[in-house]
Amino acid sequence: MRFLIASAVAAAFVIGLAGTAMAADTTLTGSVMCAKCALKKADAKECQDVLVVKDAKGQAKEYYIAKNAVLEKFGHTCKGEKPAVVTGEVAEKDGKTWITATKMEEKK
Repeated sequence: MRFLIASAVAAAFVIGLAGTAMAADTTLTGSVMCAKCALKKADAKECQDVLVVKDAKGQAKEYYIAKNAVLEKFGHTCKGEKPAVVTGEVAEKDGKTWITATKMEEKK
């Protein structure tokens, strides 16, 4: 019985560590664009910043940037695009990939 309890506690601890590791910040480099104005997304009812990242094959992946103080300080990119390096936590929500930025800087 003690073995089962010890095993359950150990498993919970390992799962907790794995969850913490997955929540680590990710750094992405791409271009910040507006989903409504620049990307012309049909479901975009208002301006929403999106980080567009291209892989080695030229395939684009979109990361919707959650609105927070970091994004506000960086500034909204309505028309056109602004090269940027974004660090934050990535998550899937409502069929889209989101990044909650902890750091954003314009790439020179």
